[in-house]
Amino acid sequence: MENLGGPRLYSCFRCRNNVSRHDDIVSKDFQSGNNRAFLFSHAMNIVEGPKEDRNLITGLHTVADVFCSDCGELLGWKYERAHEESQKYKEGKIIIEKFKIIKDNW
Repeated sequence: MENLGGPRLYSCFRCRNNVSRHDDIVSKDFQSGNNRAFLFSHAMNIVEGPKEDRNLITGLHTVADVFCSDCGELLGWKYERAHEESQKYKEGKIIIEKFKIIKDNW
């Protein structure tokens, strides 16, 4: 059944603050440690932490942790810079761990 009530959203599992739209998913095939994660082109109602270099599965990246703007829950991170050419498509995009969000308006 088609949803006529607006966009399908994902919300913080802790406080239900809307943090992303289903339409902004770039990929559902990401990992964060042992957890599944989604790559989003945009997010909303988040606060970014300080930038830092991290060695991730796909190499060195400059990232900033992202938190829910209402309750402060750590949701994932934003790719600020990819140091390897093959990973540049991630720059400016946000990883949110699947278990940290719930479906809203579906």
